[in-house]
Amino acid sequence: MSGDIAGLSLPMVIALIIAGSYLIGSIPFGLVMARLFGLGNLRQIGSGNIGATNVLRTGNKSAALLTLILDSGKGLIIIIALKYMAASEIMLAAAAVASITGHCYPIWLRFRGGKGVATGLGVFIGLDFMAGVLICLTWLIVALILRWSSLSAIVSYLSAPLLMALSAYWRGDDIPFALIYGVGIMAALATWRHRSNIMRLYDGKEPKIGRS
Repeated sequence: MSGDIAGLSLPMVIALIIAGSYLIGSIPFGLVMARLFGLGNLRQIGSGNIGATNVLRTGNKSAALLTLILDSGKGLIIIIALKYMAASEIMLAAAAVASITGHCYPIWLRFRGGKGVATGLGVFIGLDFMAGVLICLTWLIVALILRWSSLSAIVSYLSAPLLMALSAYWRGDDIPFALIYGVGIMAALATWRHRSNIMRLYDGKEPKIGRS
């Protein structure tokens, strides 16, 4: 993607990418699915979160699965679209951070959104398929062993920069420092969004998967 599109400078192109990625990332599919399936106000159910995990607490697995697919899909489609337009690493990194920021702090919901897990996984797969799969496997392994969804998310996010660097190294590619920096920001944001879960984990009060 050229830095000069229709007369726009590189900073303007990046600003448009950030705005578009934020708006797409901020679509609250959990609330949409809860409304479509007649599940009530998701803000008054379980943790009050808008993600797939809280949708699952309604007992409707179909709605939860669709939320997971759509939340991860919005992150994935942003990156795929930009790659199709030959976006630079800096543009992809900006889009990655903006999309998860949109999910976590959506303008439509007074900046009270989700924790960015599914959206982030979609972004990771779009940025680097091999690294994305490894990050997903990290989540799954931690979840299967320790049964804490929040801890699985935190560990998988924190492993993302390293796994992206290793993936590039295994392929013999240059290390994508701009992308790794962007992924690091995503990991920091996701960890911050899980701060209440971290406190509950420390206190031994965090519920495990399959328990309320």
